[in-house]
Amino acid sequence: MGNSQGKKDKFSMASPVVIAATARHTATLIFFHGLGDTGHGWASSLGALRAPHVKVICPTAPTMPVTLNGGFRMPSWFDLRALDASGPEDEEGIKKAAESVHSMIAQEVAAGIPTERIVLGGFSQGGALALYSALTFPQQLGGVVALSTWLPLHQKFPNEVKGNKNMPVMQCHGNCDPVVNYKWGQATATLLKQFMTHTEFKTYQGLGHSSNDEELQDVKDFVDKVLKP
Repeated sequence: MGNSQGKKDKFSMASPVVIAATARHTATLIFFHGLGDTGHGWASSLGALRAPHVKVICPTAPTMPVTLNGGFRMPSWFDLRALDASGPEDEEGIKKAAESVHSMIAQEVAAGIPTERIVLGGFSQGGALALYSALTFPQQLGGVVALSTWLPLHQKFPNEVKGNKNMPVMQCHGNCDPVVNYKWGQATATLLKQFMTHTEFKTYQGLGHSSNDEELQDVKDFVDKVLKP
């Protein structure tokens, strides 16, 4: 019976892909995939780059109709109505998704991991969720890795920022991205710099809406730095 109930809940999710720490677990990276992907899409590459004390959690988004794709149902953290900085946004869906992220953080805290030892990350729509969730979280987090992405509901910032103005943020973006425009990534970085104290924006020449080895190495270096053993 539990299952049919679960299906009605718009935010019932498949089990996340979890890569356990191989040494004593003292830090966690929670990473959110892009539109239409699943947690498996990023798990192996992130598993290969994290340190032994870091647990990696790659949740899969709930399946929902996506306006941008003609209402077709696919894994999506919230509805996407447009892909430009001034387009309409699914405010209710974004806030609901962020609440879900905050409860994932709470589960790690309950398991004994302090919030400042938890890093959120994501690609594209998942990166947007990671940024928004981190900025609206009341306690200090370890950092955010935001790949090929933007800050949703950007007009609400910096007012919405709760407890994370000093959190390190690394944004990465290919300058040939045909999906999330590189200029949109740059505009997000400019906005973040106005109220965040530790932000960096890295550009990858010739990279489209994807990742590459250079970027993954930068992600590894960032996570190693903010989640030292």
